[in-house]
Amino acid sequence: MERVPLMGQPGHVFAMQRPSMTAAFAVNSRQPRNTSYRELPPPTGESPFRLDLKDIISSEQYGKIVATKTMSFHLDGDVGGIGNAVPQQLVAAGLESDLAQQGSSGSTPAFLYLAGDCVYFNGQVENYYEQFYAPYEYYGVPIFAVPGNHDGENLEDDTSLDGFLRNFCATEPTKTPESGDAPRTAMVQPNVYWTLLTPLVNIVGLYSNVPEGGEIREQQTEWLAQELSELPKEVPIFVVLHHPPFSADDHHSGSVAMKEVINNAAEQAGRRPDVVVAGHVHNYQRFTHEIDAETSSLYLVTGAGGYHNLHAVQSVGGEKMIPPVVLTDSEGDDVTLNSYCDDHHGFLRVDLAGSILSGRYYKVPRPQDPYQKGSQLHDYFQFDLSARKYLPNTLPGSR
Repeated sequence: MERVPLMGQPGHVFAMQRPSMTAAFAVNSRQPRNTSYRELPPPTGESPFRLDLKDIISSEQYGKIVATKTMSFHLDGDVGGIGNAVPQQLVAAGLESDLAQQGSSGSTPAFLYLAGDCVYFNGQVENYYEQFYAPYEYYGVPIFAVPGNHDGENLEDDTSLDGFLRNFCATEPTKTPESGDAPRTAMVQPNVYWTLLTPLVNIVGLYSNVPEGGEIREQQTEWLAQELSELPKEVPIFVVLHHPPFSADDHHSGSVAMKEVINNAAEQAGRRPDVVVAGHVHNYQRFTHEIDAETSSLYLVTGAGGYHNLHAVQSVGGEKMIPPVVLTDSEGDDVTLNSYCDDHHGFLRVDLAGSILSGRYYKVPRPQDPYQKGSQLHDYFQFDLSARKYLPNTLPGSR
């Protein structure tokens, strides 16, 4: 959506008008071209850029996932605690505490997957300790990621994505100098776009680059279509990228360009992703996009992982929306905003039991709140990935 300046006399610019205050506001928009696209760095692994979870976690833990057909993991994004580290520290504490909890699947989280903007503002190597290694020093599972626009934006004398490549796309699990006294070793993802293979879900990660609204070019879109076509049909697919196809916030909005990338690849492959996860917008939103009368896809925004300012969801007539709300995007497609949280930071926990996805979004205390109150359950849902529809919300084993 085009950013509209609020101006006075010639030469005076005072602010930007919020997208929600314009008559053309929609749940997504086509962004004007941004020439700051960054060419992709060479991959660090072999095509088709896949990493198997069994090569990362312990054989005992992986064997339990296979034997029980259950798995749990965390999702979050926009985590770098620059300016004010407390929100990221509170989210990290919530994630660490949740590791000890058995969800509805009976399993504990096996990893965290970040939907970009891991280190602000420009992904510099020297900021990785305070914004990545130190906050998760006691979070005892792997952390995977795709880059966000702030991981790729760099200073004039910096190399695009250098920090991300060093710490997420290393060729060996070495300990980088920027990790300081934290024990975590660099992750070994094979590329800035890549696929995580697991027994219960395959997670296809995209790099939506730097321009506002994202920009994904032919090499990557062809790879996405190939992955959708060639990955095992019996295993659900999550697509994770930074810029969201849908968002009802009043700061960024969603991206038609990213919606089209996914839709075009799905049409070419003859297969749609079951769940699409994004960040960029600093809040939590859960959307349902109906494919037909019987089936739907989930679209999740998980961008409240620690960056200090949160993005509010648009108001209607000066009042906060009360979900579920059916919204129409700029191309005339209806999507349902099922739930959102825009006044707390937090994280999403996913429990998989066979084809049943149970999602729990936890909001963490605000910096001014008593920290001992801990994480609070804000959203709960169950979704049958085989039937592509919600199950009745019975909240078994809630806490």
